[in-house]
Amino acid sequence: MSDRQDERSGDSPIKFATLGRCPRCGRGHLFAGYLLVADQCSECGLDLGGEDAADGPAVFIMLIVGFIIAGAALWLELSFEPPTWVHMVIWPPVILILCLGALRPFKGAFIGAQYKYRSTDKSEP
Repeated sequence: MSDRQDERSGDSPIKFATLGRCPRCGRGHLFAGYLLVADQCSECGLDLGGEDAADGPAVFIMLIVGFIIAGAALWLELSFEPPTWVHMVIWPPVILILCLGALRPFKGAFIGAQYKYRSTDKSEP
């Protein structure tokens, strides 16, 4: 599927990659593990070996989750005034779940954006 076909059908490489699929065809798997990017797409053969989101997704996740947790912890403290151990029990698992849950879609979105906006040739083999 060419880039022009993607644009006409309304499907976006960023949308595909966010869902964990190949940014070119939207059918193959983007990830070979939880965060490990596959070497190539099993459907269209797109070389995914050079794709790297680096630390971009982690930075955004830390900012977003940090904002959410700080607000929730402040609300809890001002509303109920729980002892410190309650905060120590509640927030680490919530932080872990939110960060791990958001990391894969964010990494996929970054890879999809790299694919969509890179200046190299993205035509079919």
